[in-house]
Amino acid sequence: MKSYDVIIIGAGPSGIITGVTAKNRNPEKSFLMIREEEKGLVPCGIPYIFHDLDDISQNLMGPAPYVNVGGDVLVDKVTEIDISARILRTESGKSFSYLKLVFATGSTPTIPTFIKGYDLENVEYIAKSYSYINGLMDRIGSAVNIVVIGGGFIGAEVAEQLAKHKDKNVTLVEKEQHCLYRAFSADFAALADEHLINAGVNVLTGCTVRELQGGSGKVESVILEDGRSIDADLVFSAIGYKPRTELAERVGLQLTSNNTIRVDKYMRTEKKDIYAVGDCSGTVGFITGRTDNIMLASTATAEARILGYNLFSINLLRTFSGTLSVFSTELDGFVFASAGAIEQTAEEANVDYVVGRFEDVDRHPGTLPGAKKIIIKIIVSPENGEIIGGEIYGGKSAGELINLVSLAIQKYVTVYEMISFQTGTHPLLTTAPTKYALVKACENAIENIRM
Repeated sequence: MKSYDVIIIGAGPSGIITGVTAKNRNPEKSFLMIREEEKGLVPCGIPYIFHDLDDISQNLMGPAPYVNVGGDVLVDKVTEIDISARILRTESGKSFSYLKLVFATGSTPTIPTFIKGYDLENVEYIAKSYSYINGLMDRIGSAVNIVVIGGGFIGAEVAEQLAKHKDKNVTLVEKEQHCLYRAFSADFAALADEHLINAGVNVLTGCTVRELQGGSGKVESVILEDGRSIDADLVFSAIGYKPRTELAERVGLQLTSNNTIRVDKYMRTEKKDIYAVGDCSGTVGFITGRTDNIMLASTATAEARILGYNLFSINLLRTFSGTLSVFSTELDGFVFASAGAIEQTAEEANVDYVVGRFEDVDRHPGTLPGAKKIIIKIIVSPENGEIIGGEIYGGKSAGELINLVSLAIQKYVTVYEMISFQTGTHPLLTTAPTKYALVKACENAIENIRM
């Protein structure tokens, strides 16, 4: 039986970055990563396999950076762990001992068992699996009528990509009043609906699916609660993901109310020398202070760097007290991005807030080629002016501008400080220095605080 100082279960973004960071910090230690498939995919790039990328091979993700620093990899599945003996066993019959164990087991699509007909043939999911997605490609090619259930980020992106195939009729069904409604306030989310429709998607919001029907075991139609029927050769369920914590639960690790592995701020479980990171681990909301589970690769890799630096001793203090939701996507050529609290989440958490808003174009002058409308909304605490959230709609620059808002939230920057923020501007890259959109939104927030 071979022994390792560290064994990492999982080879997604959190597992890879944990391994790279920890091995770089501790080159003398031995590391083993156990992954279930030979090939992996960039999780956020999966929707674009369905049109924008020429082939699934263009979205491959592997542990090469981890291997390059000296880590070992095994393609197998962990089936049993003896915590007291510090031994794990795999499906192929191998056994390994370890000093430290990291769960980076990720997440898996939520199966809508509450919908009759969920188990019909051609009812599919956006699984983070090379073999699964590769197996879908022929069925997508032959399908004409495709229905996507769920208008969150994955559902919206998949629907938009599929609608780029002019031989397909794509319908998106979302139970909320707008798509992307959990990440954006109603006015921004309504813009997402408009862009999806403009991209050729038939958007049905405020609707729930009652049943999936079909003959010979294969889906043929989607029946809504109001009785409407939608023809469907292929159905994608995109109603979310759940953490893969079955193995952790089986070996006795504590789980949160969200079924994630309970960890402290250094990703340590209650069991000595056992850690959890990424989608399978629990988080605490930065603004709300509530137990949460933010399933984003950016969040997972931030956690992984903290774990990697501190795996053998605390070398890098974790200086933020919770996890932010920082989202971005592009629909019909326009970017939607948000960070921290939005109006709905602030209200749900009983957090007082005011809104600062500004609209302009993202170039100066706005007649320059490529100029797009930009809307910025800043969510602010009226007590002290701290920025607690933000939403941005516009061109490509919104994807990085939201990261500046995220930094402002984490560093407790106030709108009073932000209005003297020194910026670099350029006609081809930003809004005008005389009306820099983020600064103007903060000025509007100050006005609303004083009202």
